[in-house]
Amino acid sequence: MKLGGSLERRRKRGRRSPDDGGSRFSLPELGGKVAAGVVGLAFVGWFVGYMIATRVVFPAPPPPGDMFEVPDLSGVDVQTARERLAGASLELGDVDSIAHPTVPGAHVVGQSPLPGQAALPGTAVSVTLSLGPQTRSVPDVLGLAANQAMIVLEASGFVVRADSVESEEPRGRVVTITPEPDRVVALPAEVQIRISTGPPLLFMPMVLGLEEAEAVSMLDSLGFVVMEVEEVFRFGRDQGIVVEQEPAADTELQRGAEVNLSVGRRGG
Repeated sequence: MKLGGSLERRRKRGRRSPDDGGSRFSLPELGGKVAAGVVGLAFVGWFVGYMIATRVVFPAPPPPGDMFEVPDLSGVDVQTARERLAGASLELGDVDSIAHPTVPGAHVVGQSPLPGQAALPGTAVSVTLSLGPQTRSVPDVLGLAANQAMIVLEASGFVVRADSVESEEPRGRVVTITPEPDRVVALPAEVQIRISTGPPLLFMPMVLGLEEAEAVSMLDSLGFVVMEVEEVFRFGRDQGIVVEQEPAADTELQRGAEVNLSVGRRGG
């Protein structure tokens, strides 16, 4: 037998085919199995630690007993609120109060816990009672200038509505107020003031050509004041007749305005 052939057969015996069922593994395969084992051990360790922490070290609190729904106490008095709470196995807690524009005094306007929330038996429910609407007396602003009156009223919490009216009072002054001054009302409230536009204006009538007495009587009936009647020299028919007037006819004047007349007279 040749030496070369014998060497070749030895080489062939030392080889394994890929289908050989032997127990040897390559390095990549061995590394994957080790990694899987480590992950499995880590998961088991985490699970065991979680169970110990939740069951032994920090156990869950015992389940609560029966829970009750907090009743709605809005608009009831303290005694009724106490009875409703007792019916739900709850108690009346702290009681405070606050002014409220619509809810009558000593009735509930707020609560904590809120209606509908679940609470354990014996839970204290705090309530807020209404003191009723805040009240205030109407300030006396009669005679004040309109802007000053509005500042005073609005600073006192009132809503102001202003109208104008003719009056003998000076223009821009408050002549009436509703409700009347010093009346106690509930806030918020509206106050109406009437502001003077001044005395009504009148037109100066034409009195030229009238007898002095007739002219004076007409002016007096209209509210004018004849301050002076001056005699001026005239001939003929102008004797005792008004020949001049001041102010002129159709001038707008306030009642009480002063008027001067000139009446014709012959020199003597």
